[in-house]
Amino acid sequence: MELYIQSQEQIFFALVFTIIISIVVVTIHVKGDKKGQRRPPQPAGALPLIGHLHLLGANQLLHRTFGDMADKYGPVFSIRLGSHQALVVSDWKVAKQCFTTNDKVFSNRPNSLALKLMGYNHKMFGFAPYGQYWRDMRKLATLELLSNRRLELLKHVRDTEINCFIKELYEQTMKNRGLAVVEMKERIGDMALNIIVRMVAGKAYFGTQGSCDEKSRRCQKAMKDFFNLMGGFLVSDTVPLLGWVDVLMGRISKMKRTAKELDFVVGSWVNEHQDRKIRQGLNGEQDFIDVMLSVMDIEGNVPTQEANTIIKANCLVCYP
Repeated sequence: MELYIQSQEQIFFALVFTIIISIVVVTIHVKGDKKGQRRPPQPAGALPLIGHLHLLGANQLLHRTFGDMADKYGPVFSIRLGSHQALVVSDWKVAKQCFTTNDKVFSNRPNSLALKLMGYNHKMFGFAPYGQYWRDMRKLATLELLSNRRLELLKHVRDTEINCFIKELYEQTMKNRGLAVVEMKERIGDMALNIIVRMVAGKAYFGTQGSCDEKSRRCQKAMKDFFNLMGGFLVSDTVPLLGWVDVLMGRISKMKRTAKELDFVVGSWVNEHQDRKIRQGLNGEQDFIDVMLSVMDIEGNVPTQEANTIIKANCLVCYP
């Protein structure tokens, strides 16, 4: 008798469980159908976890792959990049709506592990999530840092560095009797870095205006590693469950090392400006860091550590 009662209870619970699962499945299916009516078309062949990533192979350039998909599915379609849903637009009229009428909807982007580790936890203005911080930094950049007035004030920096670059080439050519072998990639890279660092921190690292020492090359290597890692593909960003792959391949440890190098370089610039401000005040020509320090002083309610973090993070935004 007892065995019969137990079997009846098991059957009852099994039926209840089956009914609950059926209701959940049907609800999800119905909601998916309703949402699917409002969603753009999606290419076939999506796989669990990775979505359409396997369709974006290395045999063809990415824009050509999307172009082929647009020919088949229309100017607006969606794809799944791991756990993220992405909208692909290949029509200028739709793109205009995305950046004007519906700009707030598309103002955010998925979080990136590279920006978390190397970008001071998404404090960089160009990659910060939409919100009050982003609006404040956008206002600051528009009015004080990237305005035509500020660019005109620092125009002599660009002119000076270009003239020095040409003068060095001329002197080297004359020294070698009209013929000189020059590594232009390295020289142009040094000139570009000089222009940026002078506009950001008021100092030169290479050529006659600066000293090409170990610290200079350390800065250049840190910046190069930063942009190489920023442009790389991370499994953690698309399929978080497979994030251990990035750890095994050494990407995470390399990002942490690069973050320390960047913090050392940019932190030294900020410390130099703070010491100079205490001794001399903000007199004469002001660079990017000087403006940021003056703004933080005006705000008054920003803690020193947080203010330094914001300044260091947004120094990196100035690099192309």
